[in-house]
Amino acid sequence: MSTGRIAFQGELGANSHEACVAAFPDMTPVAHPTFEEAFEAIKSGDCQLGMIPVENSIAGRVADVHHLLPNSGLKIIGERFKPIHFQLMVNPGVKLEAVKTVASMPIALAQCRKTIRRLKLKTEQVGDTALSAKLLAEHPDPTKAAIAPALAAELYGLEILARDIEDTHNNTTRFLVMTADKAPPPPPFTSPCVTSFVFRVRNLPAALYKAMGGFATNGVNMTKLESYMENGAFTATFFYSEVDGRPEDRNLALAFEELQFFSEQFEILGVYPADPFRTRV
Repeated sequence: MSTGRIAFQGELGANSHEACVAAFPDMTPVAHPTFEEAFEAIKSGDCQLGMIPVENSIAGRVADVHHLLPNSGLKIIGERFKPIHFQLMVNPGVKLEAVKTVASMPIALAQCRKTIRRLKLKTEQVGDTALSAKLLAEHPDPTKAAIAPALAAELYGLEILARDIEDTHNNTTRFLVMTADKAPPPPPFTSPCVTSFVFRVRNLPAALYKAMGGFATNGVNMTKLESYMENGAFTATFFYSEVDGRPEDRNLALAFEELQFFSEQFEILGVYPADPFRTRV
């Protein structure tokens, strides 16, 4: 799909916006304040796709998204790994020596701690990186700066004083591409694939151990296994997982057969090409 609208969570100029532009340059990115609203825009058909962050190499998983995924009714059709870079930006003409305070979301401030400390800046927390740039553009202040992606400076007419100020330069966020299509076209068989699925084990002794046995005996590489509480109960019977391969592969088909024997709920959320970034890390 190369045209239409693609939903993301955050303000225009956020990292998710940059991810949309990089992956789908011919689509129109549409900003949504919350993940729930972004998911609803995809489900309703207002947007044909969604670009949703699920984990960051430094900050870990995006908890809200993982809880929304299993019940979203959406399918995963792709993944994108995006290197994260932060820029220090100001109103046009402002000099670095005049800046006393920098604003951004807490995670971004934490990931740029060394530069902030070196410049002896006070920090101000904002809910979104791009929002800090937008607010600075709307309320010019020569004593303030924002930390946000480069796209935000372009959109809001700000000047970048220092580029790529993140402490760790291998900072990467993984995004999932979502669709409301219940039966999206399968990925080409020439592509290495990832299969995402959820399951709930039966209430039997060692059920999880037995359910996982099929992946080991059939040589399936499991890259993710995460447990979740449901309905406020302190139990870990619901799981989100990702494996290399596609359900049609004989070894994965056998592993799924064994998994379902020990599970009372099983659903494949998506089969999609593995991002080439996986082989570079």
